[in-house]
Amino acid sequence: MKPKIIVARPIFDDVLARLREHFDVTDNQADTPWTKASWTKALSQHVGALTTGSDPVDADVLQACTHLKAVANMAVGYNNFDVPAMTAQGVQASNTPDVLTETTADFGFALLMATARRITESEHYLRRGEWTQWRYDMFAGAEVHGSTIGILGMGRIGQGIARRAAHGFGMKVIYHNRSRLSAEAEAECKASYVSKETLLQTADHVMLVVPYSPASHHTIGAAELAQMKPTATLINIARGGIVDDAALAVALREKRIAAAGLDVFEGEPQVHPDLLTVPNVVLTPHIASASIPTRRAMANLAADNLISYFTQGKSLTPLNSVSA
Repeated sequence: MKPKIIVARPIFDDVLARLREHFDVTDNQADTPWTKASWTKALSQHVGALTTGSDPVDADVLQACTHLKAVANMAVGYNNFDVPAMTAQGVQASNTPDVLTETTADFGFALLMATARRITESEHYLRRGEWTQWRYDMFAGAEVHGSTIGILGMGRIGQGIARRAAHGFGMKVIYHNRSRLSAEAEAECKASYVSKETLLQTADHVMLVVPYSPASHHTIGAAELAQMKPTATLINIARGGIVDDAALAVALREKRIAAAGLDVFEGEPQVHPDLLTVPNVVLTPHIASASIPTRRAMANLAADNLISYFTQGKSLTPLNSVSA
C-alpha cells in the first residue's frame, strides 16, 4: 500500500497528481480552514504531510501524531515547526530554500520602493477623488537611489536585496548578521558589516530578512524604533514577530519614523488593528514569493522532499537529521 500523506492547503493540480503516483493523498483543494484540533486529528491519520507556514507541527500536535514520519514545508521559513520536538520523535522536517530567493528579493525591493515613494497613500488619495491640483510637496517621499540601506539578516535573500540596491540603485549597503560574510561575498554585494545599533542609526531604509526564532522575537521594538532616523523607512519581509507591531503602529502614528512596508505580521492572518488606521504603512498579505514560477518551484520541491524521504530515506533539503 502507498504511504498516506496529507496536503494541508491547495496546490497545483499537476503537483498533486505527481504526489498521487507515490502516495495515498488526502488533499484540501477546497481550502477548508483548519482549527488546531481538526488539523491535529487529520494529521494523526497520516505518515507524511505537505504544509505551509500556517500549519503547526509542534509538541502538542506531535503527541497525537505517533505515526508521522516526514513533513515538508512549502516555505523557506519554518517557525510553524518545532524542529527539536520533531527530531526527538524521529520526524523529518524540510523546507524549500533557494527556489524563492530572487523572487522574494524582487518583492522586498518593490515593497521598499512603494513605501519610500508613498505609493499606497497616494493611490488611496486618488481613489477618494481628492486629487484636484498638483503641489510641489504632494506625497513627496524618500529617495531610494544613492541612499543607505541597512539589511538585518544577510542570508540568500538579504544578499539578493543588497545586489539590487548596490548595482541597480547605487545605494550604500550596510548590514548586520549573526556572522559576517566572507570578503568575497561582501565585495559582490558592495556591503559593509556594522553593528545593529549603527545600522539602525545610519540607514535611510531598514530591511528585515532575519529568520524567526524565540531569540529574534521583537528584534525591532520600541527601543530599536527610537534609534532610527525620523525620515527612515522600515521594511519587513522576514516573519511576523520579528517586529513589535503595536510599537511600530505608535511610531508610525507619532511620525517617529517616516513609513513602513510589511508583508508579514504577528498572529497573521490577523493584523494589529492599529496598523490599519495609520496612513504611512504599506501592507501586503505575505506574498513576497508570489510569482507563479516560484510558487510552482516551491510546491515541486516540497513534493520532492516527501518523495525522496519515503523512497531514499532522506529529504532533499532537510532541516534535521533523523533515521528513516
